[in-house]
Amino acid sequence: MGKRGTVSDYAGNELYRGDLITYGARQGNRVRMADAIIEKVTVRKVDGILRPMLLVQPTGTESGFVPRKRLRKEWISNEHARLCLPDVTGERDQ
Repeated sequence: MGKRGTVSDYAGNELYRGDLITYGARQGNRVRMADAIIEKVTVRKVDGILRPMLLVQPTGTESGFVPRKRLRKEWISNEHARLCLPDVTGERDQ
């Protein structure tokens, strides 16, 4: 997190609402790579430390043989996310 007030992925790319990201999602005892669109970017206090959090909507494109049953929104930490395409929904300025 380079600049104050911005949330970035583990490579240093800034993350905003409407960006397409890839993140590691659990399925049972395994981890799969999943694509998702960022719905909300915020910061939460966990154990006295401010942690950047992302509310993401999975797109259904992911690795693994068993398809995901539900495409519900999920809260994830920014340290598990990587930016794929910026501003795919056109909502960055809203």
